[in-house]
Amino acid sequence: MSDNSFSTTVASLFKGMDSFITTKTVVGDAVHIGETIILPLVDVSFGVAAGAFTGENKNNGGGGMGGKITPSAVLVIQNGTTKLVNVKNQDGITKILDMIPDFVNKFTSKEKDTQADPEAQKKAADALESQLGDALNEKISE
Repeated sequence: MSDNSFSTTVASLFKGMDSFITTKTVVGDAVHIGETIILPLVDVSFGVAAGAFTGENKNNGGGGMGGKITPSAVLVIQNGTTKLVNVKNQDGITKILDMIPDFVNKFTSKEKDTQADPEAQKKAADALESQLGDALNEKISE
């Protein structure tokens, strides 16, 4: 009997979970800004606990579930190139690694006159990171 109560408790916890967790939970909706596509990426973690009482009241059971959604990165697709912008705390090495593609493009591009200033690109990327991070945090806290 307690196994049945345990099974019922676990089934109740997971009922409807398929509609809550979708691919859009991890990869958000694409945002189109001109020729640029921005995809937010988040880390999702869940914990589940369930139990059943086997004493005199054999129909007693309980369970709980918790979840955490944290913004982790933004995928930026622009002019056929893809860049992953980390929105979590970055150390110096990560920032340098993120700057390498722009640095290489600066010296290998034949269209140097048409490229935006790398410092301006960095400021724009930082501003975008901040705004998307704030937006994701607001969405998560709702």
